[in-house]
Amino acid sequence: MKIFRIRFNGKKFVVKDYFVCKTIFSQIRGLMFRNKSYKKPLLFVFKKAGRYPIHSFFCRKFVAVWMFDKRIIEIKIVKPWKLSVTPKEKFNLLLEIPIKI
Repeated sequence: MKIFRIRFNGKKFVVKDYFVCKTIFSQIRGLMFRNKSYKKPLLFVFKKAGRYPIHSFFCRKFVAVWMFDKRIIEIKIVKPWKLSVTPKEKFNLLLEIPIKI
């Protein structure tokens, strides 16, 4: 299991424990309909690099970290009910980290 070290807004984060979403169903569901107590980040693994849009319908606020292999492309805080959020470059890994409210 990979360990991700992320710097965002002047803070350092280490993500060790996460759920890997490899299947289409797990990728479609993502953080949708997860209850407040769900704290585990989700790692989306794509077979081919691309600029796949994500949405935040039925989700709480979360941090999206787009990566190409281990290089971070972009980090954004995604608010609920956004129709489409896309990074500037192609990626093959996406880490969705729930934010405690």
